[in-house]
Amino acid sequence: MDSNNDKSLREAVIEELESVYDPEIPVNIFALGLVYEVKVDDGKVYVLMTLTSPNCPVAESLPMEVKQKIEALDDVIEADIEITFDPPWDEDMMSDEALLELGLL
Repeated sequence: MDSNNDKSLREAVIEELESVYDPEIPVNIFALGLVYEVKVDDGKVYVLMTLTSPNCPVAESLPMEVKQKIEALDDVIEADIEITFDPPWDEDMMSDEALLELGLL
């Protein structure tokens, strides 16, 4: 794949991330600011993300859901999902859309 394909695949990955919701907050994980980085290289996708807290009840299932949704996309060979808590998530990472949705803006 060339860089244009990587760019369009990255956009498709982000669109897929916008379809994944934290079950406790009615906002998608991308708008919540839980996704720190998305890299695409020849069909291989790397996502660096966090959770709202280390004790999040979906700590095991949410990364698997993200991986499955991304790997279901055409042109994705594999997806590597890495969870980090550095920096820790806070409300300042939320998009304006998320803040509006939650009545915080």
